Amino acid sequence: MYGNFELKAEPLILGIESSCDETAAAVIRGGRLLSSVIISSAEEQAKYGGVVPEIASRAHTDAVDDAVLRAVKEAGVTIKDLDAVAVTYGAGLLGALLVGLSFAKSLAYSLNVPLIAVNHIRGHLAAAYLCGEGLKPPYVTLLASGGHTAILHTESYTEFEVLGATCDDAAGEAFDKVARILGLPYPGGPNVQKLAEGGTANIPFPAALVKNSGKMQFSYSGLKTSVMNYCHNCAQRGEQFNPADVAASFQVAALEPLVKKTVECAKKLRADTVTAGGGVAANGYLRARLSEECQKKNLKLILPEKKYCTDNAAMIAAEGLIQYRAKNFASLDINAAAQIPLK
Repeated sequence: MYGNFELKAEPLILGIESSCDETAAAVIRGGRLLSSVIISSAEEQAKYGGVVPEIASRAHTDAVDDAVLRAVKEAGVTIKDLDAVAVTYGAGLLGALLVGLSFAKSLAYSLNVPLIAVNHIRGHLAAAYLCGEGLKPPYVTLLASGGHTAILHTESYTEFEVLGATCDDAAGEAFDKVARILGLPYPGGPNVQKLAEGGTANIPFPAALVKNSGKMQFSYSGLKTSVMNYCHNCAQRGEQFNPADVAASFQVAALEPLVKKTVECAKKLRADTVTAGGGVAANGYLRARLSEECQKKNLKLILPEKKYCTDNAAMIAAEGLIQYRAKNFASLDINAAAQIPLK
């Protein structure tokens, strides 16, 4: 019979991630990462200019078994040694999520170990715990991904307060849109950053911050439209523009408000530590500016390695450990969810 779990102080947890185009598996023992494997279909997706859900689902089906076996082998353990299975159940592409979730359910049942259903966004927040710097709440986190943009006050390992968020599009989605406007290949975010490194931020695009709203809100819809109109108007007038300058100017308008408000929140709450998570947290400009501003304000900055900012299973395993210790286990009839509220 499934259930009656014996909890351990330093559990061996397998994490599985399949929310988009990365099939990933990782193993942690307690807070120590033992292995992390990522099998990406990004090269195939790039042929179509972005992620095609059906192709992603098939790629996950082909890769999930291999990813898990490799992660277990690289960790120097066996499948039977696992004490829990943590898996992303949302948010993401529904078909892709179902592949990882179905695999995790079967494995947890066969081993009679807890199944831990992980919110993908909480996984991004937990990536900071992989840094090995003894991070403990409370602290302020900048979350910037393809689906969410927010500043959070992490009050405990399982609870956080949303201090401010985007009122429309997310920062990562804006980077992808601007990449398409500039004719850059998928994935858009890293290519916008690379192009921006050769440009000058000399175009006055509107900052991604809603003023006079009564609460802290970010907005990327207008910024995206401004970039599109600038490029379109130049083309209509027969004028040449420097794509690198457009990328650099967009990057400043998109990211500077996040840096400024994150640091302001930390000081206001008297938090001495700042972290960041999500794919946009791998952006070199954002990381450099956060480092500069935190240093000025005597704040400790803990940034996950870039490979743990983008989608990976190590962060899912890290969040799985938090939920394991809180005894937040999922039943085997849990379903995947394409969308999950930030809180």
